[in-house]
Amino acid sequence: MAAKDYYNILGVSKTATEKEIKSAYRKLARKYHPDVNPGDKAAEEKFKEISEAYEVLSNPEQRKKYDQYGHLGDAWRHAGEAGFGGQPGGGYPGGAQWQEVHIHPEDIGVDLSDLLGGFFGGRTREARHARRGRQPVKGEDFQYEIEISLLEAYNGTERTFSLESYDACPTCAGTGTVNNQTCPTCAGAGVVKQPKTITVTIPKGVKEGAKIRLAGKGGPGLFGGPPGDLYLIPRILPDVRFERDGDDLITEVAVTFPQAALGADVDVPTLNHPVQAHIPPGTSSGQRLRLRGKGMPHLHGEGYGDLYARVKITVPKHLSERQKELVEEFEKTM
Repeated sequence: MAAKDYYNILGVSKTATEKEIKSAYRKLARKYHPDVNPGDKAAEEKFKEISEAYEVLSNPEQRKKYDQYGHLGDAWRHAGEAGFGGQPGGGYPGGAQWQEVHIHPEDIGVDLSDLLGGFFGGRTREARHARRGRQPVKGEDFQYEIEISLLEAYNGTERTFSLESYDACPTCAGTGTVNNQTCPTCAGAGVVKQPKTITVTIPKGVKEGAKIRLAGKGGPGLFGGPPGDLYLIPRILPDVRFERDGDDLITEVAVTFPQAALGADVDVPTLNHPVQAHIPPGTSSGQRLRLRGKGMPHLHGEGYGDLYARVKITVPKHLSERQKELVEEFEKTM
């Protein structure tokens, strides 16, 4: 597959900082978002392209692999696996004990059997050591990164995964032996594959980088050892309308010069529905209006954060002759 220049897609240099990458994405997302360009297939494809670029470049590990192997096309995604470029990979002997997997919001019914198989296969050395003394070995912990929208973080959401997990072998009860002989069912491993479906609830108000622990849903234990845990790490996608600051939200509200000068009631967007806010007379551009309780819900607590509406005074590009006269008269009075 031909290589994609993600830096060029976002219009940033290869030395761009995380902040510069995020800023470039937000600017392009506002321009090409499907809501802004209804029915425009070209804009929709462009939006998907910049979202893909941002997904890679905003993740330090993904970006590192892309920088090193991007010239090989799509093969960079597999960089670091055993046999690729001579680099040990997560889940193989000598490799990392953690592996990050990006799961998109539309990925319902994701098959994670390859991932679990990789981790299990990576414990061969540990299994051999344990088999000598038949000592139980605790399963490894897994970590997944899950992308969710800001609206999903506001309301809470669910993800369902179909996977082939590992359970204790029913023949040897996870010991790996039957009558002092290697178990014929699990070949001495003590575990066997079992298809499972897991539904995970993402609580409302969840923050970027928070860990959601699913006890016992990680790697299999060996020889009667307990399974590891599964940790889900939410990654909240940038929103074209709101910035998040803790449990507070920040948005922009456009007002005309007369509204700012004389005062007015204007609609302000929220993650629920628009609400009205009063613009006091003499409001300046950049001034923030505080709407209490219109921000993000407090995680595991009562109440909500606040919403700050940043005023942006709009200036008309085209004036009629009469409007020009009125503006000139107003200027003279100043």
